[in-house]
Amino acid sequence: MIDHKSEHEIRVALIGFGLGGASFHAPLIAATPGMMLATIVTSNRERVSQARHLYPRAHIAPAVQSLWDHAAEHDLVVITTPNRYHASLAREALTAGLPVVVDKPFARTAAEARDVIQLARAKRLPVIPYHNRRWDSEYLTLRRLMGAGVLGRILRFESRLERWRPQLKGGWREHSGAEDAGGLLYDLGTHLIDQALTLFGPVTQVYAESDVRRSGAQTDDDVFVALTHATGVRSHLWSSAVAAHIGPRMRVIGERGAFVKQDVDPQEAALRSGKIPDGPDWGAESAESWGFLTDGVHKHPVESEPGAYQRFYAEISAMLRDAAPPPVNPEDALAGLRIIEAAQRSAAERCVIILGSE
Repeated sequence: MIDHKSEHEIRVALIGFGLGGASFHAPLIAATPGMMLATIVTSNRERVSQARHLYPRAHIAPAVQSLWDHAAEHDLVVITTPNRYHASLAREALTAGLPVVVDKPFARTAAEARDVIQLARAKRLPVIPYHNRRWDSEYLTLRRLMGAGVLGRILRFESRLERWRPQLKGGWREHSGAEDAGGLLYDLGTHLIDQALTLFGPVTQVYAESDVRRSGAQTDDDVFVALTHATGVRSHLWSSAVAAHIGPRMRVIGERGAFVKQDVDPQEAALRSGKIPDGPDWGAESAESWGFLTDGVHKHPVESEPGAYQRFYAEISAMLRDAAPPPVNPEDALAGLRIIEAAQRSAAERCVIILGSE
């Protein structure tokens, strides 16, 4: 941990500079006061050039061993590599004495996740899953509405992250085996499950349908997961790459009314286009993108909470400097992986899976 009296910047090492590292981590780290990208680990020639151009203060390391050799010069490691390396690199970072942020999925299996969490406890170091969609606009807006009680008791939560990508993009996510943890269930499904868990609590039953729809694909690209929470709430979650018509991002049914949000949070598109969260309007939506509330008779718009991915690293900074709570508990990632494994089994066996307690 950093001495809370220290004024030096939190020196971050980023392992991986593909889409995740370049778009969803580096800009947020660079925009966080008191943080700096000290090292970027990548051996890809184009990514090396891009990293040097965007972050001239950062050292570019071609191999991860160079980072471990200079572990004392860093305060935090962020892992955003292909999924198969997440757990092993997290263990290496913890062994080197460094706190870790791990992009989703936290690990390939629940067993891998338990192993990483146990090592982190033994080392007395934080290991934090990167579940940034807890700061999606629609998620924050729903939390506000639930806190105000305007929906009454929630009966069903419907949530979608769908896309229209009929042609394969290539790469390991679409052409990989189980050892790579590719496909949509591990990708967008991780976010959908995490949001449902944080909103409505533990899950007792899982039912899933998982398909490979596109010619040439080897991993799931069309997924539906139904969760029954211990509270009685049912969560219905969709993720698809073959949705020519995108369904509502969220539809939440309560005893007093419903909240419907069609459009997805704008932050992903902004980050992909090279924007950074450096102004007061970051994450704000225009009125045309707001959701609405209805009691079955009347319908009125609901102003969206601004999305705030930047809060993740702001809370990481507070955790390292001031011993504040972590923004995401690794046990939450473990719970999500247990659900993913149950969903895989449900889809294969075409049955409902009953989840017991750990």
